[in-house]
Amino acid sequence: MVGVAARKPIDPVEVRASVMAVAPWLLDDSANEPSRAELAAAVRLTARSLAQLAPGNSVEVRVPPFVAVQCIEGPRHTRGTPPNVIETVPRVWLLLATGLQDLDDAVAGGQVSASGHRAPAIADLLPIIPLDRGTPA
Repeated sequence: MVGVAARKPIDPVEVRASVMAVAPWLLDDSANEPSRAELAAAVRLTARSLAQLAPGNSVEVRVPPFVAVQCIEGPRHTRGTPPNVIETVPRVWLLLATGLQDLDDAVAGGQVSASGHRAPAIADLLPIIPLDRGTPA
């Protein structure tokens, strides 16, 4: 049997650098939007960091078009739509990943789709790279 190659560990320095590259836009929505490459890097690295922090397959976090990761220990889901899904757009994901927005507020405001009883468990793992409104960008 051929095994799947293990994904290399996420470098926290690289994650922080990718977030700092988009921080001005996260801190001020009137700032210029980052390049697609900068946005993709920040989204992918923060989502993969989440998966590394909480390995498992019971919750799927989707940030189209850039990434979908599975995380949180529990029942493995392999076919069709998983029962526990968090889905949002890149900017909202990055606001969550930096602690600039609260998951419950984002769900209540319709910015995040959350299904299944395990999905809210990611709130305990956020922020991944904390920023605050006073962070120099």
